Amino acid sequence: MGYYSWGFPQYVSVGEKRAKVQKKLEQLKKKNPSITPLILQGAKLAHTWWGIAWNKNLEKYADYSNRISRGRSYIRNGFVLDFKISPGEVTSLVQGTGSRPYEVVIKIKPLNKEAWNEIKKQCEGKIESLQELIEGRFPRELIEIFTAKGKGLFPLPKEIKFSCSCPDWASMCKHVAATLYGVGVKLDDDPKLFFLLRKAEMDDLITEALRDKSKKMLKKAEKKTSRVIDDLDAVKMFGIDIDENDSSVETPILTKTKSKKRIVKTKTRKKRRRQ
Repeated sequence: MGYYSWGFPQYVSVGEKRAKVQKKLEQLKKKNPSITPLILQGAKLAHTWWGIAWNKNLEKYADYSNRISRGRSYIRNGFVLDFKISPGEVTSLVQGTGSRPYEVVIKIKPLNKEAWNEIKKQCEGKIESLQELIEGRFPRELIEIFTAKGKGLFPLPKEIKFSCSCPDWASMCKHVAATLYGVGVKLDDDPKLFFLLRKAEMDDLITEALRDKSKKMLKKAEKKTSRVIDDLDAVKMFGIDIDENDSSVETPILTKTKSKKRIVKTKTRKKRRRQ
């Protein structure tokens, strides 16, 4: 980078920076075709519930609120040349003022087992399908559970450790901030990456919810079955014959009653004739 005579860095326009980034990206792709640059769709940093919730979680803590914004311009200008999420870790290559991109590593602790088990219990019967969970279409009650400070799905600042190869001695440099925002961008594309990052099984929430729903359906079925059995027992107790082809129970009883009356009348007539 060029410097003015009084020691301040020479101004470089955004267009020049983007051209430099594009050139560096092409060089990296020749060496490593599997490189995956972070591409932002539109002006917003996140569009889906998972991406927005991730960013809000970062911004609500005083430890991050004053420094996290430094990475927004890096995301918007395409300075994140490579970005990967794996269990408990995020790695990236971010182009800065130097000729080589800086290497960023972010470590995130897995979800606490007790908190995870509690979340699964609270989700019972409240999520209908995996698609609803992915799209963020669930009750407000679950939103409060998922975003609860220290008890929800999202990590606390103390659960996040990071490092960068840049010479900036700030506790959170622009390259780390851009990488943290990059997680939100990736969650827009695939929310399942969130559970991969937190080392939790996304399917567990669905399984628990469906299991609870199945139990409720079985209980309802058992109640209906017990009612049918009680009705059949009552029929047997009173000696009622039910015609399988006729849904009415009263018709057979009336028929029997009439036939008895006819038999009585014929017997009385015969007695009178004999007399």
